[in-house]
Amino acid sequence: MFVFYDAIFLIFALVYLPLYFLRGKLNSGFLRRLGFLPAQLNLDRPIWIHAVSVGEAIAIKELLAQLRLAYPGKKLVISTVTATGNKIAQSLVKDGDFLTYLPLDFSFVVKHVLKKVNPCMFIIAETEIWPNLITSLDKLQIPAITVNGRISDSSYGGYRIIKFFIQPILRMVKQFCVQSDLDALRLESLGVDQQRIQVTGNVKFDINLDPIAELDVLTCRNKLWLGQFDKLLVCGSTHPGEEELIFAAYQKLLLVFPKLKLLIAPRHPERSEKISKLAVDSGFMPVFISNISAACPTCINRPIFILDTIGQLLNYYSVADIVFVGGSMVKKGGHNILEPASLKKPVIFGPYMFNFRQISELFLANQAALMAANSRELADKVKELLNNNLLAKGLVERAYALIIKNRGATHKNIQIIKKLNKGV
Repeated sequence: MFVFYDAIFLIFALVYLPLYFLRGKLNSGFLRRLGFLPAQLNLDRPIWIHAVSVGEAIAIKELLAQLRLAYPGKKLVISTVTATGNKIAQSLVKDGDFLTYLPLDFSFVVKHVLKKVNPCMFIIAETEIWPNLITSLDKLQIPAITVNGRISDSSYGGYRIIKFFIQPILRMVKQFCVQSDLDALRLESLGVDQQRIQVTGNVKFDINLDPIAELDVLTCRNKLWLGQFDKLLVCGSTHPGEEELIFAAYQKLLLVFPKLKLLIAPRHPERSEKISKLAVDSGFMPVFISNISAACPTCINRPIFILDTIGQLLNYYSVADIVFVGGSMVKKGGHNILEPASLKKPVIFGPYMFNFRQISELFLANQAALMAANSRELADKVKELLNNNLLAKGLVERAYALIIKNRGATHKNIQIIKKLNKGV
């Protein structure tokens, strides 16, 4: 079975890798994905935590902190798949930890890497199913645990089609800690024993609630040359097709609110040049945050700020008056609305929040956020918030209360991990 899977995976790699190369995504971490690790690596049976990309890397921050407390003598291995996730994870590692990329799921690569790293347990953030990796972990009697597990609509449809193949792999995972009852039911229908599933909630609610340092807030405000009466709309984690809609909404808003400023933070910063061209085509002057010292925004007519760096979005959320969370006005599934909500900012998102369905539905049901289906509605919602301080304040207070109410998933996950691994 797995020889066949290796063959299929090899064909896929041979087809996809040239595209990866042409897109400039074959970064230095690719050798790590092929299993090339430092020769002198000696980690003494670490705990391995895998977070595929940016969202998962941010979400595991508190989990890492609690793992360090629970297992003070253990080193941690943190892996990602994406380069952007890896950059975020760089801020999470401590002395003695090892940051790497998940090996490609060829049996020979996975076996080599597991032999070299020799973890005492493997923790997967959310739900990623790598057949050779999970099978190898099972054969080596290294427990695999999923935390913050989620089975999306699209994944569930695909898994059901290949249930005959995926069922034995899922049964090798020692414990699933999932976000919701729906996720638990979906795993059960795929053949996972109910005793191996526990609903622990969403760890993203365990976001750090400490306010951004005043100095950092002031630095960001000064960097954008925001005056006393200026307002700032931050559109975070945007995707192709959204920027045009945002620019059209901003055109309308400027007619009523000439002191409203706009900052775009694309989900993938390498798209910044394309967004810059879109801004010019819409009659705006793009200003890259990385090069803002070379510009004078107050001297530029109709500036659009573009955040073209990684790891600064929260700082710019902190100076926003209103936040629109992207990936939601096009069919990408949305992004984390808890980040701006935790900073007490009124939040707007689009209709396509299927990757954050429960959180978005919870927020809408409790009047803790607004939804805008298109460019016109985005302009209308921003206008409502700018004209109605009570509306904005109410959204912020209810959103923050929901975050407080739903915290605690990370602690539950740690307790389960400790029970499963008493001898670690």
